[in-house]
Amino acid sequence: MTRYVRDMRGYGATPPRPLWPDDAKIAVQFVLNYEEGGENCTLHGDAASEAFLSDIPGATQWPNQRHWNMESIYEYGARAGFWRLHRLFTNADIPLTIYGVATALARSPEQVAAMKAANWEIASHGLKWIEHKDMPAEDERASIAEAIRLHTEVTGSRPKGWYTGRCSINTVNLVAEEGGFAYISDTYDDDLPYWRNLQGRDQLIIPYTLEANDMRFAASPGYTTGEQFFEYLKDTFDVLYAEGEGGSAKMMSIGLHCRLIGRPGKTAGLKRFIEYIHNFEGVWTPRRIDIAEHWAAHHPAPSFERPSRMDKDRFVKLYGSIFEHSPWIAERAFDLELGPAHDSATGLHNALCRIFRSASREERHGVLIAHPDLAGKLATAKRLTTESASEQNSAGLDALTDDEHGLFTGLNKVYVEKHGFPFIVAVRDHSKASILTSFQRRVNNDNTSEFEEACKQVERIAEFRLGDLLP
Repeated sequence: MTRYVRDMRGYGATPPRPLWPDDAKIAVQFVLNYEEGGENCTLHGDAASEAFLSDIPGATQWPNQRHWNMESIYEYGARAGFWRLHRLFTNADIPLTIYGVATALARSPEQVAAMKAANWEIASHGLKWIEHKDMPAEDERASIAEAIRLHTEVTGSRPKGWYTGRCSINTVNLVAEEGGFAYISDTYDDDLPYWRNLQGRDQLIIPYTLEANDMRFAASPGYTTGEQFFEYLKDTFDVLYAEGEGGSAKMMSIGLHCRLIGRPGKTAGLKRFIEYIHNFEGVWTPRRIDIAEHWAAHHPAPSFERPSRMDKDRFVKLYGSIFEHSPWIAERAFDLELGPAHDSATGLHNALCRIFRSASREERHGVLIAHPDLAGKLATAKRLTTESASEQNSAGLDALTDDEHGLFTGLNKVYVEKHGFPFIVAVRDHSKASILTSFQRRVNNDNTSEFEEACKQVERIAEFRLGDLLP
């Protein structure tokens, strides 16, 4: 059995309406990363200096050395940048979510006091602002636990949100395993929150951003002026706001860093954006925890059996009758590379149809002859499968007049004699009259054309049946 763990489907073509408070058209959420004092530094017991997200062009790590310039740039974020941003957001009455590195928070008591006084959310940004990609899972698990402990000790309460940033392939699972987080933000894969079943529990994911993010001042290609940052944020806002006016409201995350956007020339662009969005009605500027609580209340985790997580017996039991009396299709489909994208009617239909389409002509013919005649003897004797009975009844084929019954019986006889299989049509696409019209037309098709048409109708029937079972 092969299972593909990545989710390429998401909400698909019909994302949910977020139902933001006061029917807001957009949620604009500002994150301020507080990393200063938690970065790589030999003073912190690290093997080298920091090299990530600074204004030093082409910075590299210095093994076993302190990097005075790098340290002072980070210090600017704590000493000056933070307070400039604190004034900007408190004056604008916009609450922030802080992604706080626990060791950085421990080294900045006045900034923590200011965050708390402003009623900003202080989410966890891990124990240290370091790379985790090569960290063994057991070490990362211990680091997460220590981050929570230290964060709680420094701020007075445990964090409810988590974002590592420089994460490993294990991070999201390990944080979900811990079990105490209202949300995790170590993804960049959607414009809305969503639920993911991890480690046996439903975990809310609130995606973050690396593009509406001032880190692009320190990356290439990126921003060089505050005006460029403003223009990108404005364009993002305008597109999402228009979608919200059309009934498809979204969330806009904005990522900030004290040592980057806290510089005066860069702050100017952020200030312009804040002033810009104040000109619009229906803009909600929450903390991330507010989004998490809203989503949990209005969009609780969906509860249904997911095909990609079933064992084979269960899978075949539920889907073996989707193609009439042909469980072999479900048996073979189970062995495909199924994943989250197949945990929907459309996704599973695609998997089952792949098996049907790749089967031999003889096997597909076997599926066709497994179907009952329309309004035939089995229907009269009440011996149709539950699915077939429901489908035929939906078009009124269970209530034919004697003349209608005689007409269908005659057509069935001629059709089977000519083509070698029953007339098959997805009755839920039709009325009784249009079924009869289609029957009278198709009985005259050549056998090759009609075989292909019948196969298409079988797939359409399967699509309807799966739509009754899956979202």
